[in-house]
Amino acid sequence: MNPQLSDVSGPLWLGAPIDARPLFAPEQAALMATLRALAPSDWGKEAVPGWTVRDLAAHILGDFYGRLARDRDGHQEGPGFAPGETLETFIHRSNQEWIDAWSRVSPAALTDTLDLIGRQTSRFFQTTALNAPSLGVSWAGVDPAPMWLDSARDFTEFWTHRQQIRHATGQTTDPDPQFLSVVLDTFMRALPHTLRNTAATVGTQIQVSIDGPAGGTWTATAAEDRWSLAEPGAERPAAVVHLDTETAWRLCTRGIQPDTALTRVGVVGDRELAEAACQIVSIVY
Repeated sequence: MNPQLSDVSGPLWLGAPIDARPLFAPEQAALMATLRALAPSDWGKEAVPGWTVRDLAAHILGDFYGRLARDRDGHQEGPGFAPGETLETFIHRSNQEWIDAWSRVSPAALTDTLDLIGRQTSRFFQTTALNAPSLGVSWAGVDPAPMWLDSARDFTEFWTHRQQIRHATGQTTDPDPQFLSVVLDTFMRALPHTLRNTAATVGTQIQVSIDGPAGGTWTATAAEDRWSLAEPGAERPAAVVHLDTETAWRLCTRGIQPDTALTRVGVVGDRELAEAACQIVSIVY
């Protein structure tokens, strides 16, 4: 991070800042408890298409190292873009290269390294200034992004990968609302960018309501040049989308596709606007 850049709270259309900093340490502890409870056979189970539990754990470690190297240590070296390579292709390629490099490391050694570097990463996030400029968040359409969004984005990634490991090994999603509420709130910051090509009269509102103790309500309002989460919700928005928490987080991470999500949601009002909102994706995809 460049200390010469002035602080930015972020565009108002992103909504109120999120402070995920206190949750990194308990999320790290939950990850370690999950990994240390795995049976030897669990490490080879598929966690996401093409990656085993072991691969995904190595990927998390790569994220830890990347954050510390770049933002804590000011380290600028590392892989770069190939000619003509898109952001998505570059990320997927560099992630796979990291996974391949760690294939020689045992699950036990990988877990111990995750414990050490993960605790350092948690401590780093606790020292960050929420309004400092940081990495762009492509799925929210903002670059540079304020640290509050960048760090919350990383928190959602760590949480999501832990759920993928849990599911691969026969466990259900961790329902703890202290984690899940922040995950869902962060994911919903993709709504304005999701709707960027959706035409509507200024003032039109689309409301997304997620059930349960970790849920909430988010309202996107059509402004002159973009959709915004900054406006208060109307009594009668043009469209309301009701989701359960499992559908919501899986949709945002493409664990399920929008067509599948639309069979599980409740829609009130304009169906086309609701379908546009259900295209939301809160990862690099």
